[in-house]
Amino acid sequence: MQTTKLLTASLATAVLLTAFVPDTLIKTAFKQAEQQAQLMLSDVALAATKPAGNKPALVSPRTLDKSGDLQLVPARDWTSGFFPGELWYLFEYTDKPEWKKQAQLLTAKLENEKMNAGTHDMGFKIYCSYGNGYRLTRDPAYRDVLIQAARTLTKRFKPAAGIIRSWDHHKEVWQCPVIIDNMMNLELLFAATRLTGDSTFYRIAFTHARTTMKNHYRPDYSSYHVVDYDTLTGKVLKKNTHQGFSDESAWARGQAWGLYGYTLCYRETKDPQFLKQAEAIAHFMLNHPHMPADLVPYYDFDAPGIPNEPRDVSAAAVMASALYELSTYKSDSPYRAKADHIITSLAKQYASPVGKNHGFLLLHSTGAKTTEIDMPLIYADYYYLEALLRSKKLNEKKSLF
Repeated sequence: MQTTKLLTASLATAVLLTAFVPDTLIKTAFKQAEQQAQLMLSDVALAATKPAGNKPALVSPRTLDKSGDLQLVPARDWTSGFFPGELWYLFEYTDKPEWKKQAQLLTAKLENEKMNAGTHDMGFKIYCSYGNGYRLTRDPAYRDVLIQAARTLTKRFKPAAGIIRSWDHHKEVWQCPVIIDNMMNLELLFAATRLTGDSTFYRIAFTHARTTMKNHYRPDYSSYHVVDYDTLTGKVLKKNTHQGFSDESAWARGQAWGLYGYTLCYRETKDPQFLKQAEAIAHFMLNHPHMPADLVPYYDFDAPGIPNEPRDVSAAAVMASALYELSTYKSDSPYRAKADHIITSLAKQYASPVGKNHGFLLLHSTGAKTTEIDMPLIYADYYYLEALLRSKKLNEKKSLF
């Protein structure tokens, strides 16, 4: 399928008519982000003083509860790396030593996770924190953490099935579940090969991406959320959702994870099959009849109550960041214009007022169909800042990486 030929005339026209995100918008967004991050650091410090009892220490913000109180998570939570990553992005944009110091302090709280073989979320936790830290400081201690985290992640690889196991929970439901989110953790493995010269990490990431492309995707290039495998034979046992509307629906953030994941796979491998896959996913999302005009999707493209369904700002932020990168591989595409459209929508319509919401940057995300509905989510903020930085670099004609 030639995905570039499938782009509609209106999308192609958008490339010509849409101006790039202006530097003033980026500057204003980062100024607000600095103010909000200061508030969040204060509120995190206050919340962390509460007795934890026998529970793990709470180290990072995730969301707000229904009462509007800040919800912190321990290092083992899959979202624990996003706020340290947000602080690294603030340091990258401002070059202010205070943001570097805060990023270092919060990143250090996650180091023990490099040995946690009970999770696939190493990329989210370690690459967003230590990965950005290493990119910006070249601290050899960060390099060591990244390599160890990648080694730990490889223990979850199932060679017969060609996948990295995602969850260990719900064993009564799935034998070996793999979620589309897992595509995001491959970046850590590719980085480990660059850092060590050991191609084992690369081969595992490549194999997982190929298997996921084969089994997670429908003919229209929408993705299932969960695919269950028999680890002895590699046979697909079932295909489900856990966070979307239904097994056969297109959960919006899952589509965004896939878009981002296959774009980064093309960056790391230059294999054209991954670029083709990323473009096909982009086409599915951007041309979907249920995609709103502001390009901030409903939490599921097939949710039955559209337009009276919750939006998912986190899906939009992930999509925007991915589209900026994808635009660098297809110069004649509308991807940058669409990313600019999303970022402008987020900055102007979905940003939290400064001084509110315990320092979260964006409102109106949805974690899943039954939880964290219409709430701020820390990973929405992380990918929003990443997208803003990518927009700035493109404006300046600089490499994104």
